[in-house]
Amino acid sequence: MTQRSWSTPTDVLAKLQRRWDRGDLLTMFASGQEWVPLAIPLRSPSANDLGARFGEVQAWSAEWRQANQFRLETKTVGGRTIGVNELPDRACVDSYEQLWSVLRRTSEVSRFAGLLRTTKDRAPALADWMIARPLDVLRLQSAWEKLITTVLWIDHYANQDMYLRQVDVPGVDTKFIEGHRKVLAALLDRQLEEDRIDRSHAPAEFAARYRFRRKPGYVRFRLLDQHASGFSELTVRIDELSTKPLQARTVFVVENEVTYLAFPPVDESVVILGGGYALSQLEPLGWLSEREMLYWGDIDTHGFVILDRLRAKFGHVRSMLMDRSTLLAHEEHWVQEPTPATKHLEQLNPDEATLYHDLVEDTFGSAVRLEQERVSYSTIEHAVRRP
Repeated sequence: MTQRSWSTPTDVLAKLQRRWDRGDLLTMFASGQEWVPLAIPLRSPSANDLGARFGEVQAWSAEWRQANQFRLETKTVGGRTIGVNELPDRACVDSYEQLWSVLRRTSEVSRFAGLLRTTKDRAPALADWMIARPLDVLRLQSAWEKLITTVLWIDHYANQDMYLRQVDVPGVDTKFIEGHRKVLAALLDRQLEEDRIDRSHAPAEFAARYRFRRKPGYVRFRLLDQHASGFSELTVRIDELSTKPLQARTVFVVENEVTYLAFPPVDESVVILGGGYALSQLEPLGWLSEREMLYWGDIDTHGFVILDRLRAKFGHVRSMLMDRSTLLAHEEHWVQEPTPATKHLEQLNPDEATLYHDLVEDTFGSAVRLEQERVSYSTIEHAVRRP
């Protein structure tokens, strides 16, 4: 064994540091576990080393005896030829206090213990989380009092009519809550009664999970009837529009904003800006089931996925300009779809399903896509005039 491979005080400190970094040492202390003396075996010189490299062995042994952080246990090495020598065999730590001193963590442990005591007094339900995640607590120590105060305020005062903006804790705003959302969620899951938590929402969906009011969704639409009076375009809250049906016979839903703005006039009709997968915002508008409804999206795989989802809610919706003839008539405008979908779709009619299959299988070329803004305007005008 070479001198380099013999254990040094630095090696032992590194082992203890790794255990500190896992958090288990501080968890043991915080949970009240009695300290069991820790003896770390050392890689030490052999009898052969003692005979061949006596000076190096002496220097190694002296280094250990000068490292007075540890209590050393020794072993006897040698015999008749080279004489009997007592060499360090194990480095021992006999108490938590000694351990914190060796690691130079005494002040951090003291701060953690203080935070744990205070939290046990104010919010005892959170102590177990602190004991299990002590290093997280230390990382958050400057914000810890605000975090506990925020949790308690939410527990005592929050209700379903409040937005997060209404949390009224000194020094805490929505940016603070958003920045500490993960730890706040972990603490609230332990502090709140079960009926205050909607576990169908992940902790990342903070407002929904803890039953705050969420930012409302909006629907943007234009009136296409040239004879209509009043505003030609509005953006309204979904929850309000769900109870106040639009007076229109036909509802068009499109994806592209410029197409939406330039959509041709149609009597007794409105056009809604769909917004891609945000179409789920239309689900609360139950009155759409009583309107003629046409969806026009890009001719690509994701366009058909969106159509499929919309039709799962509104089974009567028809597609517009999402057919083979429209695609082939605009070949010079084809582009490539960046990340095509491949999932099986249940809600497409036979013609749509066949075209979707051809797009998935690259029948027309690699990832062919026809965006709706590339469809000629005369084609749109002709489509909306069809009976």
